[in-house]
Amino acid sequence: MRDHKKLRAFDLAHSLVLDVYRLTRSFPKEETYGLTSQIRRSAVSVTSNIVEGCARPTERDYVHFLSISYASACELQYQLKLSGELGFIPETDAATIHRSAESVAKILSALIQALRAECLAP
Repeated sequence: MRDHKKLRAFDLAHSLVLDVYRLTRSFPKEETYGLTSQIRRSAVSVTSNIVEGCARPTERDYVHFLSISYASACELQYQLKLSGELGFIPETDAATIHRSAESVAKILSALIQALRAECLAP
């Protein structure tokens, strides 16, 4: 099995989750079960799927869960952008956390591509 704690993607995603929780504390109360919840679930999904993928026995499963993690990171990017446009997050914070989510997505994409290339190599 793989150790998720050794992955840079996991470290960055974990930091992103903590930042997301800090930022969403100040969201309007009427968004508690709406955008606040959705953003938090997306952020946690990124890290959770990295962990679950690492625990899976096959490379195919590993890549599958990393792909889900990547999709959650993309979803999170949109939700953060929307939150900034709605004025729930100050513009500077929105830009910073959006860059963090983008970095996580890029690292996951590179990892997925590398693993797929490795699996297809003779």
